[in-house]
Amino acid sequence: MGSRLVVAVVLLATACGSVGGGGNGVQGKVFTSTSVTEQGQPRTLVEGTKVELRFTADGRLLANAGCNQMQGPVNLDDGKLTVTDLSTTDMACPTNGLHEQDEWLSGLLGAKPSWRLDGPNLVLTGANAEIVLAPEPQAPLEGVTWTVDGIITKDAVSSAPEGVTGTISFKDGHIYVQGGCNSGSTNVTGAEKYEVDGQRITFGSSLAMTLMMCSEDKMRVEGAILDTLELGEVTFEIDGDTMTLMNANGAGLKLRK
Repeated sequence: MGSRLVVAVVLLATACGSVGGGGNGVQGKVFTSTSVTEQGQPRTLVEGTKVELRFTADGRLLANAGCNQMQGPVNLDDGKLTVTDLSTTDMACPTNGLHEQDEWLSGLLGAKPSWRLDGPNLVLTGANAEIVLAPEPQAPLEGVTWTVDGIITKDAVSSAPEGVTGTISFKDGHIYVQGGCNSGSTNVTGAEKYEVDGQRITFGSSLAMTLMMCSEDKMRVEGAILDTLELGEVTFEIDGDTMTLMNANGAGLKLRK
């Protein structure tokens, strides 16, 4: 009961990349439109809708204009937003004008518009249209207790077992884990503090956990947390009050604030 399990982690010296090599300042962020103009005049969007652009940590753009979801690999080099293989879902839009609005945004994104940051805002400019988008507020990585909501294995996501609370928190350079039964942290004697570089967290110390036998569901959540942290390096992506942690082996977690 009182023994300790030491899980070794290895610091991987990997440089943090950005979206398409030129996306510094947008990677991992979500932007929503505050103004849209076309041919110098305001373009009215369908009531209750906004343009949303989401830049993922793995170099994709997810776009939405109120109905269908668009996505594809994105490159932001040389001030141009270039989306290759832009795919779109094919849902029947419930409101008049939404389908046409989807097509308008798809055409704009497919025409390699220019982009720039104006303070915190993203400005996207095409041949005849311009969209100004503001970043959505996000929960901070540090100082928050993140609760496991889903378990990722490669491309599959499963819900965390009901009634089991597993948490991860980042505080003062150390990682603290509560697996639903056992607990631990990287805050041990001689431990190095974790480092955040863009969307990547590396930590060179050992994660020390208590060692108790627990129920199957609790051990599943704890095992998912340890699998995610075992390489000593993870990428993170915060979207509002949710966060995704992933390692290079495809193990990861969906967490909520």
